[in-house]
Amino acid sequence: MVAGWEWDETLFAGTAAHYRRGRLPYAPGLADALAEALRLDGRGRLLDVGCGPGVLALTLAHLFDEVVGVDPDPEMIAEARREAAGGAAAGKARWVRVRAEELPAGLGRFTVATFGQSFHWMDRELVAATTRDMLWPGGALVHISDLKTETLSVDGLPRPAVPGAAIEELIRHYLGPVRRAGRGVLPQGTPGGEAAVLARAGFSGPRRHVVPGGQPLERTADDVVAGVFSMSFSAPHLFGARRDAFEADLRRLLREASASGRFSERRPSTEVFVWGKDSPPR
Repeated sequence: MVAGWEWDETLFAGTAAHYRRGRLPYAPGLADALAEALRLDGRGRLLDVGCGPGVLALTLAHLFDEVVGVDPDPEMIAEARREAAGGAAAGKARWVRVRAEELPAGLGRFTVATFGQSFHWMDRELVAATTRDMLWPGGALVHISDLKTETLSVDGLPRPAVPGAAIEELIRHYLGPVRRAGRGVLPQGTPGGEAAVLARAGFSGPRRHVVPGGQPLERTADDVVAGVFSMSFSAPHLFGARRDAFEADLRRLLREASASGRFSERRPSTEVFVWGKDSPPR
């Protein structure tokens, strides 16, 4: 992870209840794209590392016999269990509270391991090597994230855009100019360079796929507030006794941006990198 910063259990404290409503969804067609790229046929085992409330694991569950989601946050694990209960994945999904650094944790071996916008929070060298050992021969590690390089315009959509820059400024007003992360700060943000880490761990590839987004979404003010509180850098606990004041100011800002309390956004594209296990360690 980043020099001078250490993970702690408050990183996503209080965000789980807001995550599913607040976060923009992955691009439609993600499951189909992975099924084609990995020739998935409903068999095998999926390990979703840093699963959060189970969004990615449940999206892909129909492609496997068994799905195991791991996350260190107890609220995230509880949300994943609630979401899975009674659904099609109820009999095949398992949720384990454990840090990625504590794997393999007796979980066995897997066909595919996914990291949905979670790898940057981990001891990446350790987790990459451990994950490779947990994959069956022919297995794959899949790194999934929003496509960061695209610009999505809301021109032509019926509602005003979410005032993202103004929201960021409000967060800075309350929490200061340096990005917060748990009990620490990340002045330079989270690290990149996943490709070098995974190559050093002995993975081959990657094969890159982009699942196109751009589909229009309508968002309410409640959705936008949930999105803010779903983020590590604006998690509810970071505001302390000023949380209610922050939310009141945030909602005032949103009313000024849209009298109806409704906004237009576009679903981001999803970028997928598929790394193969079958390359000799370096």
